[in-house]
Amino acid sequence: MGAGKIIKQLLLERNMSVKDLAEKMSIIPQSMSNKIYRDTFSYDEVVKIADILDCDVKIITRDTKKEFM
Repeated sequence: MGAGKIIKQLLLERNMSVKDLAEKMSIIPQSMSNKIYRDTFSYDEVVKIADILDCDVKIITRDTKKEFM
């Protein structure tokens, strides 16, 4: 599942709109909407969005299942 799809799901769960998230990220809503649709987030943006949505970002290796935050 791509970051855009996860972010849309989290927005629903948090009762937030794309506009709300865009304001917290200091970008225009259309830009946020485009990023979600195209799934073009940088890692730093994903981390910032996760913080806004009160979530953590984890990298988990497939072979050893080691977690990195």
